[in-house]
Amino acid sequence: MGELDLKKEEISRDMTEECILPVGKLESKLLENLVFKHLTYKRSDVKIRSGIGLDCAALDFGDFDCVVSSDPISAAASDIGRLAVHINCNDIATQGVAPMAMTLVLLLPYGTTTKQIEEIMLQAGDESAALGVEIVGGHTEITEAVNKPVVVATCFGKTLSKKVPEEMKPGDRVLMSKVAGLEGTAIICSDMEDRLDFLNKEDIRHGQQFFENLSVVKEGIISGEEGASGMHDVTEGGILGAVWEICRVAGLGVRIYGKNIPVDPVTVKLAKHMDFDYFRLISSGSMVIVAEESKAARIIERCGELDITVSDIGEIVPSYEGCKILVDDRLRGIHGNVWEDIDPPAGDHLYKALNYIEQERG
Repeated sequence: MGELDLKKEEISRDMTEECILPVGKLESKLLENLVFKHLTYKRSDVKIRSGIGLDCAALDFGDFDCVVSSDPISAAASDIGRLAVHINCNDIATQGVAPMAMTLVLLLPYGTTTKQIEEIMLQAGDESAALGVEIVGGHTEITEAVNKPVVVATCFGKTLSKKVPEEMKPGDRVLMSKVAGLEGTAIICSDMEDRLDFLNKEDIRHGQQFFENLSVVKEGIISGEEGASGMHDVTEGGILGAVWEICRVAGLGVRIYGKNIPVDPVTVKLAKHMDFDYFRLISSGSMVIVAEESKAARIIERCGELDITVSDIGEIVPSYEGCKILVDDRLRGIHGNVWEDIDPPAGDHLYKALNYIEQERG
């Protein structure tokens, strides 16, 4: 059992006892007990509010709803301008809505140069323009409160208020766009390039190119048009974390078939050498889509016409059947097919990769 797992066990043992938390996104029980339980005031014009597994809020503006989401970039050292734009626009796309505007807050450590700030904003400006999203404001500050750049974005979308989404139900297909561990692979191959002596230069370049595939806006809009019953972008906690969260929101279970989850060979090499699970690796650029069978087939077809690969990886089941994945030896080193429980998301395995690098340096 690793240090991170020990800390998680200590946290789960007593939610009321003060303790030092591991690096990464708060696990679900902590979010409920430390954050959400204190958000007691509710307005009637808030249609969708904060909760486990929910990417966006929705505010009633009369004929239209304003869809809003906010996320930081804190684990990456390079391409943070690009990442900040995409992960926030992706959240809006989970509602089948095109993002339209965003704000950016840059918290930069002492020693940051003018060239570094300009590089972040060149990335953000290029990516937002490509998506048709205007950056309408924010804040830029040099501060000793951080030791590396942190970028926080808030993104907005607009949709007709009469739009009523489908509801997830047993029998719906679970789809996944692109590949597992997409963003994590790109970050590792970029930020840790000089430490990846077990990869050849072609593998590293291939992994870095994943930064070009971080948007899920196209598949989100298509899925919304086709009547998907649920969507969730795959961020911290990886594909299994995203599946658990979307099922938690719907109060349903799921059966996932591990061999159907596409994984790039470079990601597999990284995971084997650095001892992390690519099913738990951050993967902005990939989306979980839930839809009834006929709609799922149409989503796969339409996305394929845009060269976006969408795979059928499982089905929704009643809640009493729980959330499980069928693991095979090809992917996880287990002999024979084994059903495993899908646990709630905790620390992303990108941090395991970072810890590996630190241990190697030590």
